[in-house]
Amino acid sequence: MEESSLWYVFAVIVIVLLAADLWINRKPHHIPLGSALKQMAVWIGVALAFGVLLFWVTKDPTLTMEYYTAYAIEEAMSMDNLFVFIIIFAYFGIRDEDQHHALFYGVVGAIVFRAIFIFAGVELLERFDWLLYVFGIILLIVAIKTTFGKDDDEKENGIAKYMKNRFDYVDDEASRGKMFARVNGKRVITVLFLCVIVIELTDIVFALDSIPAVLAISTDTLVIYTSNIFAVMGLRSLFFVIHGGMQSLRYLKYGLGVILLFVAFKLLAHSFVEIPILLSLVVIVGVLAVTVVVSLLKNKSDAKKLQAQQP
Repeated sequence: MEESSLWYVFAVIVIVLLAADLWINRKPHHIPLGSALKQMAVWIGVALAFGVLLFWVTKDPTLTMEYYTAYAIEEAMSMDNLFVFIIIFAYFGIRDEDQHHALFYGVVGAIVFRAIFIFAGVELLERFDWLLYVFGIILLIVAIKTTFGKDDDEKENGIAKYMKNRFDYVDDEASRGKMFARVNGKRVITVLFLCVIVIELTDIVFALDSIPAVLAISTDTLVIYTSNIFAVMGLRSLFFVIHGGMQSLRYLKYGLGVILLFVAFKLLAHSFVEIPILLSLVVIVGVLAVTVVVSLLKNKSDAKKLQAQQP
């Protein structure tokens, strides 16, 4: 099998998994934490298996490490971004059982838009090497904003507020779970449709942050796009895991800030310091793991203190 054939394998995997996911979740329903964890394990397993296939075909350990590192970065940034989706759903009053379909359509749009950004970004870097410094500065700004900014992202909330005030839509019990409804014989959009549009626009904003970070790891379009899309495809399961049992990752933004600072340094110093890709992977996964563990330990400690204070 040649490396170019991996594009066809990737396309088949995406189509089959999306079709299976749509069929399994064809009816609106609540997704419990246990089910979300199983679905997340499947998506992560598929992503890891594709990395093994990539190594088997290319026999290139560096390329494989780039794939896993890019995947780790996108997953880390996705965890923070999903808290914004929780806010968006609450803002539009989307029912729990309708949130999966909204995220599904968001993922489909992300597959298209991220392809445009990634291929354009790689082409620009091949023509203008100095753009690495521009991306480094962008990530440095994002890292500072992530670490010291407010928990509720004003930019994403601004998108939701603007769309809600700008467009007419239907929001009643009969239109719940539907993208379109009929009012006085006319076809009109529903609040779910409007929410999906906001999620799409929000993902574009996220891509402007995450794709420069991934371009710091690799400029191979196969590596960047496949790792990015596998991470995005697992967003829905990750969302219900976070929403169902991990909402109190209080230190996540600090860990993400450290990761972005590291990647920004890697970009800005690439002409002077060469950071091995394996070290990058260890740093990113290590920071994310420490962040999650420390958050959970802090939550457990606070719970014990609260229990001790109760009579």
